Amino acid sequence: MSKLAHFIGTCGGVGHLRPAPGTWGSALAYPILFLCHVLFGVGTPYILIALICLLVGAGLWAADRMRRDGWGEDPSEVVIDEVAGQLIALLPISFGAANNGVSLLALWPGLIAAFVLFRLFDIWKPGPVGWADRKHGAIGLMADDLIAGVMAAIGVIILAGIAHGALGL
Repeated sequence: MSKLAHFIGTCGGVGHLRPAPGTWGSALAYPILFLCHVLFGVGTPYILIALICLLVGAGLWAADRMRRDGWGEDPSEVVIDEVAGQLIALLPISFGAANNGVSLLALWPGLIAAFVLFRLFDIWKPGPVGWADRKHGAIGLMADDLIAGVMAAIGVIILAGIAHGALGL
């Protein structure tokens, strides 16, 4: 087996943490988010978009390689998809913090909502998430979490609109 594919797919071994390796993978997105905000400030959301694209490409390669090496169609140890999906769910918070000059910690309800919504959609697999999860190969492995991330990001935006009265509710 390619050690590099294993290292990338498991995000340096995070995918071997038990219980719930997907939850550990999702949690890994948070230090990445905070580190990017410290290093890049207001440009962070755009850095995160580039990082997500990099993670998707690397994840597709690693998942395909691990599948060919006998790890199966969707091994629980592969968590790079959770990291990418969780970062998508966190994008609205990153944009909000960067555009308004506030600390990420000031947006803590959004940070919690992004995690809960992403994990909910990733586990429950409603609609398009379930459709993508039924696809075979690396694309299916990655796509369900990316779609769950988009759905969670939309949920975060809606909840923020309600919390801030922007939706008139």
